[in-house]
Amino acid sequence: MLDIKEIRKNPELIQKKLNLRSGNYDLTELLDLDNKRKEIIVDVEEKKAKRNKVSKQIPALKKEGKDVKDIIAEMGELSSNIKELDEKLKEIETKQRDILLATPNVPNELVKEGNDDSENEEIRRIGEPRKFDFDIKSHWDLGVDLDILDFERAGKISGSRFSIFKGKGARLERALINFMLDVHTLEHGYTEIEPPAMVKSQTMQGTGQLPKFKDDAFKVEHDDLYLVPTAEVPVTNYYRDEVVDFNNPVHFTAYTPCFRREAGSAGRDTRGLIRNHQFDKVEMVKFAKPNESYDQLEKMTNDAEDILKKLNIPYRVVRLCTGDLGFSAAMTYDIEVWMPSYNRYVEISSCSNIEDFQARRANIRFRNDDGKLEYVHTLNGSGLAVGRTFAALIENYQNEDGSITIPEALKNYYPYEKIEK
Repeated sequence: MLDIKEIRKNPELIQKKLNLRSGNYDLTELLDLDNKRKEIIVDVEEKKAKRNKVSKQIPALKKEGKDVKDIIAEMGELSSNIKELDEKLKEIETKQRDILLATPNVPNELVKEGNDDSENEEIRRIGEPRKFDFDIKSHWDLGVDLDILDFERAGKISGSRFSIFKGKGARLERALINFMLDVHTLEHGYTEIEPPAMVKSQTMQGTGQLPKFKDDAFKVEHDDLYLVPTAEVPVTNYYRDEVVDFNNPVHFTAYTPCFRREAGSAGRDTRGLIRNHQFDKVEMVKFAKPNESYDQLEKMTNDAEDILKKLNIPYRVVRLCTGDLGFSAAMTYDIEVWMPSYNRYVEISSCSNIEDFQARRANIRFRNDDGKLEYVHTLNGSGLAVGRTFAALIENYQNEDGSITIPEALKNYYPYEKIEK
């Protein structure tokens, strides 16, 4: 959530930054409400001051034998008027908060201006895409041929865009999860937690999923609970309504299944494992002091990249332009893995600095060097999307005979050197 104080101080600058994003976010109504709020506050304070002054005079007037009936009636009417104004003030403040909750973060000044993902800025490429001397297969064909993926029965059980990992495929998915968690905890210094897979609406609101992405969420019918779209949601809320002590763990990693409707994505990468309603993901979340958060963003992005480096799968890193930036993010690096069957790079991780946008919504603060309370900066990133890693692995490591060679990095996690018929 944006800081209303900053909007009051720099309305033109904030509006200019919001105009760089995709979508229409006009601050006019918010500022109009703010002006009305100020007028009501002045009016209420004047009326309360008058009521207090006159109320103190009434006992003395009574003592002097004066008739105070009209004065008491006037004060009663004034009190009713104050109550009405207080209710109107509360209504205005609720409307203001609703607008702020639906308004995205502003881009960091380093983020390039652009309309969509075609204008994202490539930062680096690591590894050369493999040149195949045979006709390659897509991961969905490889998976079905090797009997490690079953999309047909997943569809029978749950509908479209669900998957079943089977046999050596299920074990490979589990191996990737354990591998990622071990690298992040043992080498990168994250603390592992296993959070709930269902969260309250307040929790979803705290990270920016509500109200903006309500249509993408799976809600439990009879309870105020949502299936998590990403572990970012429960993990970022770990310190909700708390003052963070940076002597305690502030870098977390977590594996969860994730659930998304993917509203509006029909026809986009809907075959195979790339865009399913349920998928596995290992997430990284950091709480940082404001002056350290961008260094932490670089570190987090490198941590996600390290998984692909160890697996020796080619990828590139792009910095999203203003028009492609996510709702809560001030800056985002996307890591895109090479997918041979697509003949292009496909997103496998997004690492974002949210600055104080989520902390303001979730009331997560720390004491600065002056002892004053200040909002933390929150960061999150995929480390990695497991199903997409599975897909990239089997496509990049496929052999002419249809088998899959398992990368050396997984030898302590997976008992087979190859997956073959």
